[in-house]
Amino acid sequence: MKQQNVVLVDGVRSAFGRGGRGMLVATRLDETAGKVVRALMERNPKVSPFLVEDMGLGNVMGAGELVLIGANNVAHLAGLPKEVCSFDSNRQCGSSMETLQRLAAAIAVGAIDCGIAVGIERMGRSLGGGLSSGAKTRITEFNKNLVKMNKLQRDLPPDHSENFSVPFPDYILDSNPIVGMTQTAQNVAEVYGLTREEIDQFSVESHRKVAEAYDRGIYKDEIIPLEVEQPVFDDQGNWVEAEHGKTIIFEQDECLRRGTNMEGLSGLNPVKGVVSLGGKEVIITAGNSCPTNDGVSAALLMSEDKARELGLTPLARIVGMAVGGVKPQVMGLGPIPATKKALRHAGIEAGQIDRVEFNEAFAAQVIPSCKELGIPLDRVNVNGGSIAIGHPLGATGARLVSTVAHELRRSGGKYGLATQCIGVGMGISTIIESMN
Repeated sequence: MKQQNVVLVDGVRSAFGRGGRGMLVATRLDETAGKVVRALMERNPKVSPFLVEDMGLGNVMGAGELVLIGANNVAHLAGLPKEVCSFDSNRQCGSSMETLQRLAAAIAVGAIDCGIAVGIERMGRSLGGGLSSGAKTRITEFNKNLVKMNKLQRDLPPDHSENFSVPFPDYILDSNPIVGMTQTAQNVAEVYGLTREEIDQFSVESHRKVAEAYDRGIYKDEIIPLEVEQPVFDDQGNWVEAEHGKTIIFEQDECLRRGTNMEGLSGLNPVKGVVSLGGKEVIITAGNSCPTNDGVSAALLMSEDKARELGLTPLARIVGMAVGGVKPQVMGLGPIPATKKALRHAGIEAGQIDRVEFNEAFAAQVIPSCKELGIPLDRVNVNGGSIAIGHPLGATGARLVSTVAHELRRSGGKYGLATQCIGVGMGISTIIESMN
């Protein structure tokens, strides 16, 4: 079967709001996604809506307005034809990058010529209710089984040990795999001997770079300004659903804190509930972790032949894709095996990567992952990352790919990497080649 080259024609997103207490709280995210996709199509008038054959939606917390086939709702709200097919995908934090990769694979083998990858996440509130009692029971049983599985797997040889330069202590590998993501960040920090100072400094830089990028107009390339209803909050910061605010233009990420400095971050307490399994200092704080967010992203994919036929100038060619697994207790290291596999798929070396968009779930996992991959930090998140921008779970993956593609075009670089860790012990990576 002859394979086709796959290109990213364009990628956009909403500004990312604070989860539960931000400017997108009073707005249905399926409608917001419809507006973002509609704007994506309007930016690319040579692409007829009738050319779009499939739409995938990446989402983690699917509830309320996103139950059933959320992608189908988004496609119709975007004004796409009823004939457009759709699917939903949940690979936790990697959901919209997974969606993008699934569409890219379909295009590569000629199953479709054009598709749109969408990511949506609402963190902190669900319209129409959350999990059913049956779903909660299944999750509880799953967690029990995962604990049993961890004990059985402890006797197996280390998985992907060739990916890491340091051994994982037994006290981490023997620990309960069902832990919060912040605990896995502490585990990674202990494995690699990171200090509070270096991860706080990384976070300061994230806010500084995002602020500078906004001042230079960098994010105008990808953020779609949206008219939204300004939510009304009570004195405790809770959304008052019965009251309606004025219509505003939402176009800037809410979690950016200009002026973030070491003095401010050093005064933050460690995240409650996180412990040091090795009896060391707990260094994971809200300041060196990503926030919770609401947001939408969308990416338009096409075969290179079709793009040329339409006279388009795509942002980039997709040349490498992969997922990789790690122990759930060190979840944040998932980008290491995923990126090594994606590099082999692309047929290039890490040193050839000019720009990296690495999801900053935690500063504590970005630093060691880049060291293991041999990627200098000065090539990583040059315009800031998720610690300042935000991380609306299912929406982040497509955002990362689009962001690195726009940055390659601005900087004149050739190869870009988008990568992120994924809950319960995975990573996902996409490598692109600029078409400047």
